[in-house]
Amino acid sequence: MHVDARRIAKALGGGEEPEVCTHLCRTEIERFNAALKEDGPLAVACTQEAPLFRELAEEAGRGDIRFVNIRERAGWSSAKADPAPRMAALLAEGLLATEPAGTMTVTSDGSCLVYGAGQVALETAQRLQSRLQVSLLLSDAGDAIPPSVVDVPIYRGHIVKAAGHFGRFEITVDHYAPAVASSKDELGFVMARNGATSRCGIILDISGGDPLFPAHQRRDGYVKVDPGDAVGLANALFDLSDMAGEFEKPLYVRYDGDICAHGRSGKTGCTRCLDACPAAAITPAGDRIEIDPVICGGCGSCSAVCPTGAAAYALPGRAGLIERIGLMVRTFMDAGGPAPVLLFHDETHGAEMIAMMARFGRGLPGHVLPLGLNQVTQAGHDIFAAALAAGAARIDILCNPARADELAPSATEAELMNAICSGLGVADSERVRLLDEADPDAIEARLWEDAIPSGLKPQRFEAKGSKRDVARTALHLVRDASGAKAETIALPAGAPYGRITVDASACTLCLACVGACPTGAILDNPDKPQLRFTESACVQCGLCRNTCPESAITLEARYDFTPAALTPTTLNEQEPYNCISCGKPFGTRSSVERIVEKLAGKHAMFQTEEAQRLIRMCDKCRIEAQAAALDGGQQSRPRVRTTADYVKAEAEAKAAGKTALDVDDFLMDD
Repeated sequence: MHVDARRIAKALGGGEEPEVCTHLCRTEIERFNAALKEDGPLAVACTQEAPLFRELAEEAGRGDIRFVNIRERAGWSSAKADPAPRMAALLAEGLLATEPAGTMTVTSDGSCLVYGAGQVALETAQRLQSRLQVSLLLSDAGDAIPPSVVDVPIYRGHIVKAAGHFGRFEITVDHYAPAVASSKDELGFVMARNGATSRCGIILDISGGDPLFPAHQRRDGYVKVDPGDAVGLANALFDLSDMAGEFEKPLYVRYDGDICAHGRSGKTGCTRCLDACPAAAITPAGDRIEIDPVICGGCGSCSAVCPTGAAAYALPGRAGLIERIGLMVRTFMDAGGPAPVLLFHDETHGAEMIAMMARFGRGLPGHVLPLGLNQVTQAGHDIFAAALAAGAARIDILCNPARADELAPSATEAELMNAICSGLGVADSERVRLLDEADPDAIEARLWEDAIPSGLKPQRFEAKGSKRDVARTALHLVRDASGAKAETIALPAGAPYGRITVDASACTLCLACVGACPTGAILDNPDKPQLRFTESACVQCGLCRNTCPESAITLEARYDFTPAALTPTTLNEQEPYNCISCGKPFGTRSSVERIVEKLAGKHAMFQTEEAQRLIRMCDKCRIEAQAAALDGGQQSRPRVRTTADYVKAEAEAKAAGKTALDVDDFLMDD
């Protein structure tokens, strides 16, 4: 492959032209050792011999070596375009330092449950027992031969419930029974019972049945293998044998409950993260949600769909990822590349697919820039908008078809971005696509043969502020670059942008919606009965609609580019209702009349005209009217009884030969 060192150095802002190595890991190894002694960041533009280079760096006391794969991702391609721009972009992105995610410590005591059937499960448990504390639960004893030496506890039963996480799984077993030690030609079991419970740190499931957990591939410590897959079983035994001790796990998601729109006052609003999480790591917690960091598998779907940024991905963070995207696109185009197609991929399935295309096919086209993410599902419309604003012509997301059940949130976010692009008139083809074919040849064909949309004029900006601030800034830059004049765009139902409409004939201005709104999009006016609304703050969570006692609120998903979206507008306004006694305004006419309509003549306390007048009075006048009615003898107001009254009544009762039980009679007479 051709490496144009001069152009790459120029694109990276370097001065002296670097010398290209052709055999750095062998005959030119001294050049690497010499580079270790120099100051500054050091990157190796090949990943194949990374273990060797890390070992040498460790011996030299350096641990800050970075590796960038420019061979499979840029050099091995049949594209006629010069690979220098893409190589420069990959190197620039690889040298960029981003804020690392936090970690937590997870402890496993090495207790392992092998759950399966017959002799295969028994032999599997026996192989593991030398490395872990193994127990065997047979879903079916089948052809299992009683062992001469019982080095693994054997039980029979069916797991009906499983919960917990790596290091602390909890299972419930029906038909649970221990094996009989005197079993001869087949295993026998005694004292079967239902509802038995147990705990373990690791589960190897070779039962062949349904997984015990949703999105089980992401549940650390739970390994499910087909009992007929000999290679998969061998790999599982190898991996599980080291799963005892302390482990550092990334904290994939940061959560800010103060800006969460899940609920208010017991009413449920936004459930996007709950619906998106494939691992059931997110649960409701009153008006907020809780994310179990041990169960969380790091897919990032919650961050992608969260309308406020309350759930934010941290590997990397939003600002770091947008900075990486901008640097890659800018470097690529500055080096002479056209508007690129960004190919989001993970470092497992995606990187393998790219390598297969490079080794056995045409490789990546010259205009495709691969960007490795921890998980492709972490990207939402804010990231897509930022990429388009930076100058990308399209975003292709290379998905793992084995995890197709996790792609719905990504598809929703892509649909939202495509709807906005369509409204702006820049959707000559899909601007965001999901590529989920299992065949690398099919992926390669789409990348090479599908039409490429024209790129927008690149815009440069810093991803500052909340997710919503970043998204709105990027979307407005996309609109400006497109030259579109559209002011509002209709969006798919459920989109996190839009407005509310209020039925003024039904609304009583009770202001329940104001208290329910988690983002401050709905406001009141302290000076007069008025309901105001700021569209840019609305996340369409539905809490206002769910709280409104009059069902007067409806939602409309749309995006408003005009300054009016940032300015409070009046949705409903009424003249205040004046107290019929003092003339002081204390409510709205519709609310007072609604109360009169519901209570007058229908409630025991408001049968008379005098009582009904109280509803039309302010608090002060209502109290005064009630007190005046009592003083005027219209009602009998009992005197307050004191301790002295009871002492006096007790003495009089004794004098009259009465018992203490008759004290109330004296008080009543009094």
